[in-house]
Parts: sequence; C-alpha cells; structure tokens
Amino acid sequence: MKKLIALLLAGVMVLGMAACGSETKPDATNAPAASTPDGTATPANMEKHENKIVLGSSTELTGDFSGGLITNGGTDMLVDKLVNDYGTMVQNREGVYVDNPSVMKEWKRTDNEDGSATYTVTINEGLKYNNGDPITAADFIFSEMIRCTPAAAGLKFKSATQDSLVGAEASYAGETPYVSGLHLIDDYTFSLTIVPKYAQYYYADTYAAVKPWSPVFWLGEGYGVADNGEGVCITKDGEPVILQSADVEKNFREAMSATNGFVSAGPYQITKWDPATAQATLDINPNYVGNFEGQKPSIQTIVIVRAEKATWSDMLKTGGMDMYPELTDGDDINTIMDMIEAGEPFQAVKYDRAGYGKLHFLCDVGPTQFTEVRHAIAQLLNREEFVQTFCQGWGGVLNAPYATAMQMYKDSKDFLADNLNAYTYDVDAANAELDANGWNLNADGGAWDGNGLRHKDVTDLDVNKEGCVEVGGKTLMPLRIQWYCTDGNPVSDLLSIMLAEADAVKKSGMEIVKTVGDFNGLLSAIYHEDPDGNKIPAEYGMVNLATGYNSSMYDYAFNWSNDPKYVDMGVNDHYLFDMDKGGLDDLSMRMVYDVKPGDYEGYLDLWQQYILRWNQMLPEIPLYSNICVAVVPTWVEGYEQSSFWGFDRAILYASIPSAQ
Repeated sequence: MKKLIALLLAGVMVLGMAACGSETKPDATNAPAASTPDGTATPANMEKHENKIVLGSSTELTGDFSGGLITNGGTDMLVDKLVNDYGTMVQNREGVYVDNPSVMKEWKRTDNEDGSATYTVTINEGLKYNNGDPITAADFIFSEMIRCTPAAAGLKFKSATQDSLVGAEASYAGETPYVSGLHLIDDYTFSLTIVPKYAQYYYADTYAAVKPWSPVFWLGEGYGVADNGEGVCITKDGEPVILQSADVEKNFREAMSATNGFVSAGPYQITKWDPATAQATLDINPNYVGNFEGQKPSIQTIVIVRAEKATWSDMLKTGGMDMYPELTDGDDINTIMDMIEAGEPFQAVKYDRAGYGKLHFLCDVGPTQFTEVRHAIAQLLNREEFVQTFCQGWGGVLNAPYATAMQMYKDSKDFLADNLNAYTYDVDAANAELDANGWNLNADGGAWDGNGLRHKDVTDLDVNKEGCVEVGGKTLMPLRIQWYCTDGNPVSDLLSIMLAEADAVKKSGMEIVKTVGDFNGLLSAIYHEDPDGNKIPAEYGMVNLATGYNSSMYDYAFNWSNDPKYVDMGVNDHYLFDMDKGGLDDLSMRMVYDVKPGDYEGYLDLWQQYILRWNQMLPEIPLYSNICVAVVPTWVEGYEQSSFWGFDRAILYASIPSAQ
C-alpha cells in the first residue's frame, strides 16, 4: 500500500481538473506544409514517416515493469499498461469498469449463505501471450495468487485481494500455501470467493476484474498453480510452495535482463530494453485480439525516452522525441503553444487532469492537529492568485477531493457550489479562527498583543505536545508549522513566497518553518519511517505534493481508520481520526459498504455528505487543478486523450497515415 501511495504522491502527478476548462479535441492548426519534387505544396500529414512514435517521459524507466509488485515508477507503470491489457474488466473512457468481451466470455455472482459472495469467470478460448503460449484460467488465478503470498508481503505490496479473498490472509502471512477462496474449475473457468465483510461492497463486481500473468515467466520453469479441491496454491514441480519475495525478484530481474524476455498479453510487447540508456522499445503484439472495443493498434513501434524538464522542447524541435503526453506546468504549456503558433509540426490535445496539487496536513503533531489552524492556513493563502501564477491561465481552484470527470461531481456541481466553503483569502477570518481556538497567548503565557508568535494552552488537552514549552505550570504550544518540501519544486518556491514568507502570515502570529529535501525524505515525513522502514517520530505538520485518480471509482474506506493496522500501513496518511457518526471514517465506510452495487442514488447521497465533511475538516488544501496538454505530431491522426483515458488507451486509436 505504501508503494502504491508513493506512486500517487509522485511529483510527476501534478494533477488537475475541469474547474479550469473543458475537454477538447486535438488542435491541429498551424500544420506546416512540405514541398514535393514538382514544387507544389503538400499537407504535412502526406510526408513519409516511419510507423513509429518516440515518446518522451518526465520520469526515467527502471525496467521494473511489474505492475507495482516490485516497484512502481510512473513510466514503468505506463509500460506495464501497454503490455498487459487482458483484464476481464477494464476501464472505459469515463474511468468506469466495464466487461471486456475480447477476454471474458461471461461472469456471474453467487451470494452464499454465510454472507460471502462467489464470482465465477469464464474466459475466451484461444487467447495467447505475445510468445505464443496459450492463456488459460490458471494464468488469471496466478496473478491473484501471487498477491496473496509472503512474496508480496516481503515486497511490501498491498492490495485489496489480500483482505477480500477468503483464505488470503493466512496465505499472505505464510501460514498455508493455499487460498481457499480461489478455485480452478476448468481450463477456462475460475472463481473467487469474497469474505462477507467485503461482499456487500458498492464496487463489488470489480472483484471479477483479473489479468493473466505467466507463472513460468514470473517464477521460472516448473512453476504453476494447482487446485486440490480445498483451494489454489502455487506449485514447483507439482508440489505446493510458499513463495518468498527473493524468489520473485531474482527471477523477474533475470527475465528482464534478456532481450525480448518479457511474456505479456497486451497491444504491445517489449522488444528491447536498454538499462544503460533507460530506453524501452515496444512493438505491436501480433497475438493481441483487441481491447474491450475490439480495437487493435496500428502504430507499429513505440520508443520511450527520458525527457528532461529543461530540454523537452528542444527534443521536440530536433526530433529527439515525437510526443509528450502530459504537460502540466503553465509555462511549459505556453511554450508548446508558442511553438505551434510559430509553425512547428505539433498539435495540442487538451484535457482536464484527474487530480490536483495540494498542501497535505499531518494532524498528529504541532498546530495542524487543530482544525481551526488548518482553516487559517487556507485563508492566509490567496489560492486564486497562486493558480494564476503557477498555471499561467491553464488551471483553476477547487475546494474538495474529486475529479470533474467523475459522474458524482457532474451530478453535484450546483450542490457543491452552494455548500462548500471556498476558504477565500481573508486575513481577518484567519485571525478570527485562531482567536476562537485559543491561540491568544504569547510566549510568556500572557495575552498575545499582535507581536511575535501566538501560543495556545494545551496543558489539559489530549494532543501531541512535541515542540511545546512549559511556562508557569502551563504547557504552551507555539503557532509554528514545520513544513517539508522537495528541492527544485516550483510549487514549493511559490508557496515560500505567497505563504511561508508572507507578511499576512507573520502578522497573524504564525511561523512556517521550511525544510527542503528529496522525495524519499518527503515520504519519511508522511509515513514516519526512515528509508529502511524504521519508525521515526512525527515531526512535520505539512508537506506539499500532488494526488490523482486512476479511475472514477471513489473509495476512501479505511483511509480515516484509527486501527493501528491501517495507520501503520500508511493508509491514514493524514493521521486525522474523525471517528464520530457523520465523521470521515463513518461516511467513507458507509459510502461503499452500506450501499449495494447499482444503488447510485444512495451512493451519491453519502458521497456528498463525505465531501462536505472533508471540506469542513480540511485535511489538505487543494492548491491548483490543471488543464493538461498532450503534445502530438501533426502527422498522427485520431489521438484523443482525456482525464481517465491516458496514452496507453489513446494510442490504440491513433494512426500514422503517411507511414512508409
């Protein structure tokens, strides 16, 4: 879970939403003309090109194309999506899970007497991996089974599978090689049984969403899966084994070190991986039967290269890359727009990013333990000005955690506009919040007169008193916010100017102390762990980063739990324990576990209540939402990217009509 969360927090995901604009089709204006031998003008898209795209990425490939099992860098995950796309259920353009008839023949749900539910899935016959090996039900079972072994535990890979499948917890803990909730029925049929606790889940039908993995590729010759009637286990030479992380990682890295070694089932296959240059070459998988709409790719080759922030535009001009799928910085977007206006052969595909940049509060230390302080910080930052400065006209403000591409938001726009607190820039309101919450003492325990730091008497409060001072028998907490940010981050630089160093903050009796470090340090600040996984004391009350949504599924169950199991796992990464009825924990759980699949109205009502409560508690401040731009050459047609429809999906519908 921590590894998955780390991906979501990665700096490359500077997300955005449609408070700032709307989805548009590609803008192919200003395409330059070429000349034919007779001197007549020919449209640019009639020039001859290779049937190949060189794709630039803002993060470097590591070669761990493991779908997050081993590591999960953003570009590695992109490669995994391009080469592993045979899910029984997949996301459509709106980010909603739908059946994939190219892979799955049918599925059914059976509700059992003990409250559990069994999903029985039948796949199509004749499916093959890129190397020609047949794909059977055992491959789908293996991809679920490997997540339920001590190997996944050792790799710190956490997924819903480990909690939701009957018998998975015992297997994950290494107590047994079997998972009793998995069964192989025949070569093309398998079943998954979900524990009663999770069977009545709003998104329960997505339990039938499974992808195939090759046991031999992942683990080596002699490995497979078997069903003894009591459940499924991983086998080596026919004998049950309890899989360890070293076994998985060693074999996977050996397999990846060989050219053409990746066995996969998607529109593309890895034909070259060069660790020295961190470049990957992907070609069409001839055995791919198509996506959920039957669509197959027509662009033969994709080469993925690193594009540094300082040189990406030069790489486009000089042919070092052809496409750049996600520009989020306003200055960068203006740069490409200027290039297009100047006649460079590119088009801008604009879309609203599903997410946002934010100030993330840690509510277990210092003044950010108090809701009123979080409110005050929000009101001391002019977010409208911040967005205009940072996004350069390509962004806007939002006031709660959602993506505007989500149906819930579309159906709630008026409700949210009428009921959400916008926390507009208001110094007087910020000071009133602080006064009302008791931040009215000076460092000596006397009345704060507008000079120096405010202090609060926390002597009798059940709070973390780290950083407090003892004065006259009282424990005083200074209004000092410890802020961790990453080096070279323009958002951090702008926050320094507009918040930490702002006169309004200082005159309000608040101090924001900035600590600059790397991204690993930021993760340590959030999860209270050093890079080796050792627990460290809570120190920082605030960090800045970004978050995003991979689909329109909206599930924050357990994210506000005070259960040490989930807190230690890093799920409640705000350390905010709003446990009363109508609180964040209550609403986030009821939203998905008190509503049956298909009851959208019941879900929407609880979603709205949750959003309002979140806005009141303010565990983070959304800073900006972006309009994003994908840079596409004019000689590529049919490329349409959107909030939940990324490069890995859009490229299947694109073509190069002038390809040689």
